[in-house]
Amino acid sequence: MRPYLETVHGAAVQDVRVSPLQGGAAGDKGYGYGIPLRVDYVVAGEARSAVLETVRSGPFGHEHMSDRAQALLWAHQAFARLPRHVPSIGVGAVRADGALQSLAEAEEFFIVTRFVAGREYAGDLQRLREGAALAPLDQARADALCDYLVEIHAVRGPDPGLYVRRIRELIGHGECIFGISDSYPLPTGFITAELLRSVERQCVDWRWRLRGRGHRLRQVHGDFHPWNLLFRERTDFTVLDRSRGEWGEPADDVACLTLNYLFFSLRRHGRLEGGFETLFRGFWDRYLEHSADHEMLEVVAPFYAFRALVIASPLWYPSLDETLRRRIFDFLQAVLGETRFDPARVNDYCGA
Repeated sequence: MRPYLETVHGAAVQDVRVSPLQGGAAGDKGYGYGIPLRVDYVVAGEARSAVLETVRSGPFGHEHMSDRAQALLWAHQAFARLPRHVPSIGVGAVRADGALQSLAEAEEFFIVTRFVAGREYAGDLQRLREGAALAPLDQARADALCDYLVEIHAVRGPDPGLYVRRIRELIGHGECIFGISDSYPLPTGFITAELLRSVERQCVDWRWRLRGRGHRLRQVHGDFHPWNLLFRERTDFTVLDRSRGEWGEPADDVACLTLNYLFFSLRRHGRLEGGFETLFRGFWDRYLEHSADHEMLEVVAPFYAFRALVIASPLWYPSLDETLRRRIFDFLQAVLGETRFDPARVNDYCGA
């Protein structure tokens, strides 16, 4: 580690300390793409902190070293191009002897980002799930996140062909609908191969509805869930781990976050209600008002389906009971069956 850091900084490095960086609100997740390490050290008399991450080999399109290298090499270039995103310090490889280097003889890849203090937004949602009342700060933070998405989604993409690719990858990529579907152990309760096949067919139909909408290509985060959002004081936040390309469909980011309001509410109430309903409905109302993108309601369905397949997954969330998984599947199937999403009908979609 020390030689690599000295290469990065071009100066002597002392007092290198490495420790696991455990997310405080990961909660019920049973699977993740990797375990980050916090690296503390001193360079030129100044204490520094960084985070070293790898992507482990797995079933979500990460089977080959080249798959994992692609993700990290892209991240190294793209992190700094998104406002508020933690920047990459460098990208390198793990050699066979365990040494770190800046690529050439690579056996494995990692990314080093600046260490940013903060508390995962998931902690706020967990507090509400445990019965706390919705506070003004909760609404202010949701508004700040909404306004951030409106801001980044205002940046148009360079090539409509990238929209077609993004929609194709939504359906067929190892990290997306087909990959998540393939990871389900079958059968799992009511979840059968025929059920997943039916969902996949609906999603393929949606691909053909969306692929001609290249005018919608925008700057996106790509994985805008509560564990990738770090808050400090009030509404000051940083985003982590943007994924799957710089350009895409804005509905992906909106679906990713708002589905978590529904998910946490289902686990608290069995339906969307209370503070979570306020956050969900308020986020949609504010986003549509500030972006004027009402077309999003016509395209969001398969993005909700993707995120719903993740949270209903026995691999990713092994502790969910069957009733909750069924509610999530009711939601995704109902949404896929509509031509236009209606935020006011979420409980109808869930059968709640």
